[in-house]
Amino acid sequence: MALVEAGRSLDSIPKDLAASIEAGRIPGSIVNRYFELEKSPVFRWLLQFGGFKERLLADDLFLTKVGIECGVGIFTKTAAELERRRENFTKELDFVFADVVMAIIADFMLVWLPAPTVSLRPPLALSAGSLNKFFYGCPDNAFQVALAGTSYSFLQRIGAIVRNGAKLFAVGTGASLVGTGVTNLLINARKAFDKSFAGEAEDVPILSTSAAYGVYMAVSSNLRYQILAGVIEQRILEPLLHNHKLILSAICFVVRTGNTFLGSLMWVDYARWIGIQKIRE
Repeated sequence: MALVEAGRSLDSIPKDLAASIEAGRIPGSIVNRYFELEKSPVFRWLLQFGGFKERLLADDLFLTKVGIECGVGIFTKTAAELERRRENFTKELDFVFADVVMAIIADFMLVWLPAPTVSLRPPLALSAGSLNKFFYGCPDNAFQVALAGTSYSFLQRIGAIVRNGAKLFAVGTGASLVGTGVTNLLINARKAFDKSFAGEAEDVPILSTSAAYGVYMAVSSNLRYQILAGVIEQRILEPLLHNHKLILSAICFVVRTGNTFLGSLMWVDYARWIGIQKIRE
């Protein structure tokens, strides 16, 4: 009915979306959202990519949320570092720089991975293993609303947390390797030109910091962003304000900024608790 009302045919839309419509897995509301998004040149270009298409169809404010996380991340994370370190902030600039760099690298993935999606994936091959079949049926967000005709078991929702946790561990570890590596280069460069700095600074432990940040991303960040995207935004804010996109965007900005700041505070406490960052007197 949505196709007829829009004067479109299955041949005029992407094959994965057409296949999902024919299989009865996509309601008319999602088809209408696709047509609305298609009117924008930017969204029309992004809809060519499967990952963006699945997320934009589930949430037309997905790009706005990416902009919020990446745009304000550097300021909120620096503010959180200042709040926790206070008078030690300048003495621990190497730690601050490492934390901010690896956090900004990870920001995009923290929006991408836990975002609710409209699944347009083709069916699995019959030869697929049982583990692949299980995770294939899991949602991308453990708390996302299931589309009409689709349901997720409690175990599948737990699987979404486990799968995203594994991905975020890899992202966090990789981001930290980059951040701490760059920081150590800067520390050594400053030591070469400023002999008085040599006694104050020490290299950031790369492997232990990277592993610790991966665990932090897999547990704390994973759970916070799953709840943020699936419960607070999709289940609470979106139903209340779906006709007021500007207000919805503003509230999402406030909520995500607060979540980013909280995450930065928690990371500093966690890093000190496990001993990879020591307070400098």
